Amino acid sequence: MSSLLVDNIGELVTNVPAAGGEGPLGLRRGVALLVEAGRVVWIGPARYAPAADRRIDAEGGAVLPGFVDSHAHLVFAGDRAAEFAARMAGEPYTGGGIRTTVGATRAASDDDLRDTVGRLREEAMRQGTTTMEIKSGYGLTVADEARSLRIAAEVTAETTFLGAHVVPAEYAGRPDDYVGLVCGPMLTAAAPYARWVDVFCERGAFDADHARAILTVGQAAGLGLRLHANQLGPGPGVRLGVELGAASVDHCTHLSDADVDALAGAAGTDDPTVATLLPGAEFSTRSPYPDARRLLDAGVTVALATDCNPGSSYTSSMPFCVALAVREMRMTPAEAVWAATAGGARALRRTDVGLLRPGVRADLMILDAPSHLHLAYRPGVPLVRQVLHNGVPQCRL
Repeated sequence: MSSLLVDNIGELVTNVPAAGGEGPLGLRRGVALLVEAGRVVWIGPARYAPAADRRIDAEGGAVLPGFVDSHAHLVFAGDRAAEFAARMAGEPYTGGGIRTTVGATRAASDDDLRDTVGRLREEAMRQGTTTMEIKSGYGLTVADEARSLRIAAEVTAETTFLGAHVVPAEYAGRPDDYVGLVCGPMLTAAAPYARWVDVFCERGAFDADHARAILTVGQAAGLGLRLHANQLGPGPGVRLGVELGAASVDHCTHLSDADVDALAGAAGTDDPTVATLLPGAEFSTRSPYPDARRLLDAGVTVALATDCNPGSSYTSSMPFCVALAVREMRMTPAEAVWAATAGGARALRRTDVGLLRPGVRADLMILDAPSHLHLAYRPGVPLVRQVLHNGVPQCRL
């Protein structure tokens, strides 16, 4: 069995404080890491490192778990650059541009969609993202939602059925009929390719009754629950997600005290509902940022993700989102890094990624910097020098 030793590590972020690491990130120094068969099998003092078949010299750089991006929309065609320019000129974001992407996606071939997914997935990997959730939601027909998920499943196990993204034009004025389609033939066609079901529970999209119906039917079909909630204004989404035991409620921009209390109460359970914050969306829509400090101080479990999509957050960069979270959402660098790694893993209810200890998947990144602090300290700089995914080195960057 081939083995790989990563040594000359300046700082190792483990996210495992109980294993002797320092602070919430479980920082360790003077250590090396051994990988076999795609798993971490040993972490210990570098002077005691076992022999290995191959070696990677971290050159004094920080080593972190790979980013876990738990919210992304990669299956689409076209772009909405003109819409972005209009927002920067002062037009408000309403979510209505989704239908533009739906038209382009329906018209695209499988190969066109596959090329976009592959390009963006590779782009994210180069920036340290080793686990990525991918949603459907730009097809909104039975056939197009199924093919979107089938294509997404070629690159990730974390696929989410988002047939309830918006009501498509052909169902205008008939949302109940469309929800019936989503809960029936569309779910049946999509479920074989999906792990999760999601609903855009916002004004102009789906109300609480529609969201409850879709999530309940999806759960009965064996899918885990996720929810777009409280992005465009106050609403019932967050508390509905907590009530139903959703793994994650995402956006969380406009929260009441009751919303925060519900999330804080869930944080004490074995499977908390995670508040996944998506600062790329606020950056790209000139909207207020979520108050991460309020959530963290209340004890809520927080994740960060990119929301990569062609309309409201066309970025695949988790380092960018970490920097935004620190600068604009009052997170400390350690909190932001934890949220982008371990927090994302919790949002996907994964225990094998987002941390580094013996037995977990060998997904990690090596920075061209001595500390995790540089991810926020040097925004926009390509600091990820090397990525290991399932223990396999990707091309040196």
